Amino acid sequence: MIEEMVLIPEPRDDSIRTLIAGIQSFLAGHDVQFDIGLLDLDRCPPFQRRVLLAEYGIPRGHVSTYGRIARHIGSPRASRAVGSALAGNPFPPVIPCHRALRSDGRLGGFQAGLAMKRRLLEMEGVRFREDGRVLMERVWY
Repeated sequence: MIEEMVLIPEPRDDSIRTLIAGIQSFLAGHDVQFDIGLLDLDRCPPFQRRVLLAEYGIPRGHVSTYGRIARHIGSPRASRAVGSALAGNPFPPVIPCHRALRSDGRLGGFQAGLAMKRRLLEMEGVRFREDGRVLMERVWY
């Protein structure tokens, strides 16, 4: 059976076209720094906004942990809340929530599944141990 191809109209807004091109480039393996000003972060509660901004600050090829992010934003006992805030990230991959891990180097959760999280990290040069944990070589915060 041949499926019909659905054509999506070209966006009229230059910033949306730029964002789409950036996402395509990111998924092709290129280092992309997205313009966070294009996002409506005001739609997020204040705690989640702080978490998302901290996550946005983690450079390509680096990782952090939920606990480190919690300490960085001034809420040292909120590592689970950081994980919950990232689970509801409305802006992937612009805000690269795949770079946050559990403290033991395990992947934790990810909206698109753990195989995708691992693939994105590998694409960025992050290396893994035989047991599936991340080698914590380049840790941010």
